[in-house]
Amino acid sequence: MEEPVIAQKSPYGMKMEPGKYAWCACGKSAKQPFCDGSHKGSEFRPMIVEITEPKEVWWCGCKHSKEKPFCDGTHKTL
Repeated sequence: MEEPVIAQKSPYGMKMEPGKYAWCACGKSAKQPFCDGSHKGSEFRPMIVEITEPKEVWWCGCKHSKEKPFCDGTHKTL
């Protein structure tokens, strides 16, 4: 099983508007925390998330959270 690349050892805090977002699971995207297709040819697939109301979101940057696609503090142990 492939391990994701650690994009950064902290979350991406962002104010999000309603819509569907493709969170990068592989860690290789140049458009972190979102997918740009860099996973092609690997076992990774983006996680599609629907935000239904404007809110602040803490997207996982280390790609190891148990609460994917959101940060659970796992980056502190890597």
